[in-house]
Formats: sequence, C-alpha cells, structure tokens
Amino acid sequence: MIDIAVRDLVKEYEVGQPVLDGLTFQVDTGERVGILGKNGAGKTTLFRILTGQEEADGGEVIIPPGKGLGLISQIPVYPAGYTVEDVLRTAFDHLKAMEAELHLLSDQMAGGDKEVLTRYDRLQAAYETGGGYEMETRLEKVCSGLGIEKAFREKAFANLSGGEKTRINLARLILVDTEILLLDEPTNHLDLNATMWLEDYISHYKGTVLVISHDRYFLDKTISRVVELKNGKAEFYAGNYSFYAVEKERRYLEQLRQYQKEQAELQRLSDTVRMMHEHNTEHLNKRAFSIEKRMAKINKTQRPDRVKKLKTKFGTAEFYADDLLSLRELNKAFGQQKLFDDVTLRVEPGDRIALLGDNGTGKSTLLKIILGEEPQDSGVVKQGLTVKVGYLPQQIHFAHPERSLYDTMLYEAGCDAQQARDRLGKFLFQGEDVFKPVSVLSGGEQSRLRLCMLMDEKVNFLILDEPTNHLDLDSREWIEEAVEDYEGTLLFVSHDRYFIDRFATRIWTLENGKISDFRGDYTAYQAHRERQKALTPPPKKEEKVKKDKPKRPGGTKQLKKELAAAEKRMEKLDQLLEELNAQKEAAASDYQRLQELAQQEAEYTAEYDGLMESWESLSEAIAAEEA
Repeated sequence: MIDIAVRDLVKEYEVGQPVLDGLTFQVDTGERVGILGKNGAGKTTLFRILTGQEEADGGEVIIPPGKGLGLISQIPVYPAGYTVEDVLRTAFDHLKAMEAELHLLSDQMAGGDKEVLTRYDRLQAAYETGGGYEMETRLEKVCSGLGIEKAFREKAFANLSGGEKTRINLARLILVDTEILLLDEPTNHLDLNATMWLEDYISHYKGTVLVISHDRYFLDKTISRVVELKNGKAEFYAGNYSFYAVEKERRYLEQLRQYQKEQAELQRLSDTVRMMHEHNTEHLNKRAFSIEKRMAKINKTQRPDRVKKLKTKFGTAEFYADDLLSLRELNKAFGQQKLFDDVTLRVEPGDRIALLGDNGTGKSTLLKIILGEEPQDSGVVKQGLTVKVGYLPQQIHFAHPERSLYDTMLYEAGCDAQQARDRLGKFLFQGEDVFKPVSVLSGGEQSRLRLCMLMDEKVNFLILDEPTNHLDLDSREWIEEAVEDYEGTLLFVSHDRYFIDRFATRIWTLENGKISDFRGDYTAYQAHRERQKALTPPPKKEEKVKKDKPKRPGGTKQLKKELAAAEKRMEKLDQLLEELNAQKEAAASDYQRLQELAQQEAEYTAEYDGLMESWESLSEAIAAEEA
C-alpha cells in the first residue's frame, strides 16, 4: 500500500529557478526512506509541502485519508503558561476526551439503554487499542529515553531554547504515535544516548518514516532506501547511507566513462570530417555529411558533475616541549547545579581527545574554562607558553554581522584584499557572494566562514565544539579531511559518531560531575563500556509502594465483560493461526504467497500476545475488585 505519492511536484521561490522541478516518487507503508541532497536542494521545502505548511506551484501530493502525519521540525503554538509537561500531555488529548466520555456513559449505563451500552463498548475498545491504559508508562519511557527529567518537565515551554523545543516536540510526536513520521535533522539537538534511543525506537516503529539527516551513523541504522533530490528531481538508491555513498560513486564513474567514450568518438569523427572537407572532393564531402548526420544521432551523455571540494588545511605551529595543558582539581557550578568537581587531567602533544557527555553536563563550559572565556570556581588551568590555540565554537557569532564576507576577512582576519579573495575562494565563497552581509548566511555557511578565518592561523592546539553541526554531508567530509591532515593536538566535543570514530584516540567522558579518561579509540571505548555494564551488579529492586489504581468505568461487571471478549478473540486467533499453517503448507513453493502469510501470522501473533497481557491484567483487576 502506498502511504505517500508525490507526482510532478514543482516549487520555485524565484522566477525561473525552481527548487523542485517535476519531483516524482512514492513511499510504501512501513518504508524507511532517507531524503538526501545538498543544502538548498529542497528537502525541507518538500517536508513543508507534505505537511501542508506550503503549497506547491504544480503537481500533487497524495496521502491516504485518515493517515496521521507528523513533522518533528514543525513546533505548534501552545497556550501561554504551558509547561513542558503540559506540552507532552497534549499527545493524549484524544484519549482524555474518550476517557471523559467513558465516565459520562458509565453513569448512564444503569438505565439499560442499548445504544449507550453499544457506544460504551465501542469507545472502550478504541480507548484500550489507542493505549489509554498505558499513557503514564509511555510518557515515562519516552522521557527517560530522550533524557527529559522530571525537573525539566516543570519548565515553561516558551522559555526553552530552539533545540530544547525541538527535543520536546520530538517526544510529543512519538507519544502521538502517528502513522507517518517525518524527521528533519532529528539528531541535531540530541546527545549520544538519546540518539541511540531514537534509533532503537525507529527500528521498532510500525509506521512509515522519512528522514532528512546529515548523521551518517543514524542514516545507516534507520533507513533502507534513499531518495536524493538533485536539480529538482529524484534519484533513487535501494539501500542505507553506506550503500548510497558507494553506489553514487559507481554511477558517477560509469557516467564519466560513458561521457569520455562518447567525447573521444565524437572527436575522432570530427577530425575525420575535417580532413574529408579539406580534400574537398564530391565523394569525400558526401561521406563527411553522412558522418556528421551520424554524429548528430550519437547519444550525448551529460558530463557528470561533482560538488566542488574545499582544498585547504589547518596551519600548524611548531610546538616546543613545555606543558601543553594541565587541569588540576577543577570545580565549576552554576548555583546549586554542580557541573564538575575535582577534575585533574593532562593533555599531551599529539592527543586527539573526544569530550563526551549528555547535554547539559558542562562540556562546552569546560572548553570555555580552558580557553579563559569562563572562570572556574576553584582549581588551576595551566597552558604552555608556546601553545597557540584555534577554536571553533558551537554557536557561531560575529562581532559585526552587518559586514560583508570580504570586509570581515579584511578587518577581523587581518587579510589584505588579495588574501581575502583567495581565502574566501578556497572556501567556495566566490563572485558576488563575497559582498553579501554575514547576517544572511545560513548556519552552515557561517561555520564555513569561521573556519575560513581560522584555517590559516598557525595553531598547535585545535579545539572544536560540535564542528559538524549545521554542515551538509559534503562539508562534513571536507572538514574531516582537513582534520585528518592536521598534525597538532586536537580536543573536540561532538555527537557525530562517525567523526568521533574517525579521529578520537582518547575519550574523556563527563558524567555525574566527574571526567573519566579512556585511552583508546571510540570502538574500544564502546567495548569497554559494555564490559563495565556487564560487571556492574543490577540495582536492588525497591519494594513498590502500592498505589490505588484508578478504577475503570463500569466496575467488576465491565471487567468481566472485557475478559470474556479477550478470551473469545484469543480463541478465534487460535483458529486463524491453525488455518494459516495449513495455507503455508499448501503454498510451500510460492515464495510471494509465503511472505504474505508470514506477515499475516506475525500480525495475528502480535495481537494474541497483546490480548494475553490484557487478559492477565484484567484477571488481576477482577481479583482486586472482589478481594
């Protein structure tokens, strides 16, 4: 069954420059599709059209009636004073409305009205199927997975940062449990643990998923097909990101080979025609005209293009043998919130250190203390006299955003006119673009400009805070190549596991106010963490305090009715499963039919398991009522 059909979609913001130009593709139910393409290719525009936030100039989008569709980056407006908890609970508004009607109908059931009883039965079944009795469990599970703590849930939603709002909206949308999930850069504001939790959630999600992401590990874990937007149209790849990267290169090389072959043949024929015309005989001229007709019929393959790569390196200063950096008994807190305590570490020349930790643990604060931008509460930061630091912050700010890129290089990077042009050109800022004000640049372009200012400085200690944030895949690959060639010492904060895996030779983990120091790469670090978990004894189970469970509408009579209905349906499912087994034997040589039967069997089995859980809880509830 098709969940999304996009046909001949056209969208342009400037006349004659379409972002989408006849885009056509479809997504089947349950598919996980990555929407890829360079910045500006129209990925977010496509999502906004799918959700109705924007209208296309032409073409159509078809989504089956009744299919719920949710977009992570689309944050609704909530009433003034709503807390995070309030926002999260809006996911259950429809269930709360059903619950209120159930209580109302329960009060009317004593009259024995058949219509009331029928309406109650149907509504109660819909309430249970929709997860009405599991709201609290689901809420706590999602909040735990995404690191949304109890205290945080009391904050006013309006006062949160953009990243925090995105995370809360992600949690709310997961709780709504829509049939079609659109994820626009979902990992940008998630730490490693939350990202891995989201990967696991999507792997078990029963609906359809479309993902825009520059996180290569996340794409590999969550998608099975790629739709790449290129020149307003779609190119298709049947596989995850790793397959896409290899196949894209193979297609490029094949197209280049075909192009070169055709060009060589055309050149050979052109030389032949020229020689024939030079002889200027009637016979040879006829032959030449015949060859020219043949040349016109040759299928001319378009020359394949590649995104221009940035070709520049970090300048490296010589380092002399004094202490590079040492931290001794470092402490920092903001009010009652202690970030870290008694941190004692030493950085050696040539180290490549990844500083990891959940959001809010103080990673960026530690970097600012090392840089002298933030005072520590106590302790000592000692930096060698010959250390020359280069720093790329997570949040890029320019002192004079009204200046052009060109003027920024002249006045803030100390370049002369030719150096400014040359350096900007290396970072793909060319032509009239260099006279644009810095304030109009995208987040990725601002990061690229800051790197342009940083790259030619002679540094021996490079500090990067989320260096791949806001960068597209091509720019990420470029900065990785630049870091690969850098010979100095590196300290970086990142949630990009591909970047961490490629560069870290030492891991600092900031947890519970302490920093653990692991010497080894990310793969070894993960194995070490798994061993530590295995060796740690499970926490002692606390005795649960018995709480009065809210009574279901209808009392014991209704519970017994539900129990009987569950038993009847389970009996029916037993019969259906037996029939399926017989059908599977009859279709032993029909692979397609076996696949259909296996899918049906999985659905019946899942329903049976769910009914068994309901049967157990209902039996316990009846026993408690009659006790």
